[in-house]
Amino acid sequence: MAVLATVGAIDTGSITLKRWGFFGALSCPGGKESCDQVLNSPWGTVLGQPLSLFGCLAYLTVLVLALLPLLLRSENRAVLAQRTRWALFFLTTAMAVFSALLMVVMVFAIPAHYSAPTGSIWCFFCILSALLSLSLLVLSLLEGGWEDRGQVLFRGVILALLVTVVGIGWATSLDRPTTASEKGVPPPVTSVSSPAAVALAEHLSSTGAVMYTAYWCPHCHDQKELFGREATTKLKIVECAADGRDNQRALCESKNLQGFPTWEIDGKLDSGVKPLEQLARLSGYEGPRNF
Repeated sequence: MAVLATVGAIDTGSITLKRWGFFGALSCPGGKESCDQVLNSPWGTVLGQPLSLFGCLAYLTVLVLALLPLLLRSENRAVLAQRTRWALFFLTTAMAVFSALLMVVMVFAIPAHYSAPTGSIWCFFCILSALLSLSLLVLSLLEGGWEDRGQVLFRGVILALLVTVVGIGWATSLDRPTTASEKGVPPPVTSVSSPAAVALAEHLSSTGAVMYTAYWCPHCHDQKELFGREATTKLKIVECAADGRDNQRALCESKNLQGFPTWEIDGKLDSGVKPLEQLARLSGYEGPRNF
């Protein structure tokens, strides 16, 4: 269990660091764009943080619980082992059930969110995490040395039902279809631009700055909302999604982009949503900054 938990922590930790901008692009067997769609979907973020962060914390907890009885050499070792096996069982049950729910979301909800065929979008890292969670639960059941398996299964079913109800409530609350008027078109920007934001957008365009986006990317929309409706029209925006309207897929592929949005300023690529103040600093903007 410690070995599997380590693999899971590396898996989810890599995704988290990538989302935080510490890693470059991750090689995804399912296709980089498919992985980005899953990880950048509304279901990929919880409390403003990547969902993978909470998965990583869960795997690290499993790792600690699995190692504690092995490392402790005292009379309390048996008592600790008894407590940790119950903790492992409850935790791995919750992880396995929630992972199963995420697989349903990935197969059905996320493709519907992007108006894609069912099952056409999938993420290797997410599937690996689900398999690891299930394996940890199986090991917890088989190797726990349970005296009363009926009691174990009863408690497991109750916990599974609770996690399912809470998980379904969370998943459905985020099931917001794209507000784009048609497929391949990004949602409209609704915020109002400040004069400073318009001036910054004009400066970025005049200096050759480019914003690489995908119409389905919520973070790209967040970046545009920071500028506002009028300022966004002043930006040089390149659509990278293969099915996006007026896309320049070949150009985007030649840039080896790490994610969306990605800014190209003075020939340097920098991915992620940027505060307008940071864009002003990176581009050498010297106008008003009351964004």
